[in-house]
Amino acid sequence: MRTFSRNEIAGQLLALGVTADLFWRQSGVVRSDHLQAFAAVGPHAEALVRTPLPLPLPPHVPDSPVGRVHDLDGQILLLGVGHEADTLLHLAELIAKVPYGIPRHCMVMRDGRRVRVDYVENDHCCQRFALADGWLRARGLQAEGLVGHATARLARARDVVGLAVAAMRRRLTIFLHRPEEGCVECDAARCGA
Repeated sequence: MRTFSRNEIAGQLLALGVTADLFWRQSGVVRSDHLQAFAAVGPHAEALVRTPLPLPLPPHVPDSPVGRVHDLDGQILLLGVGHEADTLLHLAELIAKVPYGIPRHCMVMRDGRRVRVDYVENDHCCQRFALADGWLRARGLQAEGLVGHATARLARARDVVGLAVAAMRRRLTIFLHRPEEGCVECDAARCGA
């Protein structure tokens, strides 16, 4: 689960949600020290959140918590959100080698000094990640139901990534709005890489 502390970027907690914020504070949960932190609980938790140095950038590369969930044949639970909030699909984009991204940077400590690290992140509006619902439903690979008043989706990480990579092999930019649709974030990603 991707988590942020309250001390991070203003407004990010609201964008991410209360569930993730509460989850990482529970007993037995371990949290990575990555700039886009993940939290996990269970027998593989430590291995999942281990942060290799240098930091994996962009944040959803195969050697990241998301990549490790995929490699361990883990499941993802989307609670109260759809696949438009599914960071696993950024891993699929990297596996498919998408030709888009946004220039980003972060500050890290190296040898006691703050150092700027520049990288390109495959980021965009992510609205078209919702296509994964149809791919998974059509094959019976996603369980859906209610948890309280929230819609929940449960799927194997490998199924989500596999179907997304297959779709991107047919159209590499399937997750970006087309230029004529006027999506500022997708247009920026298309121009940024």
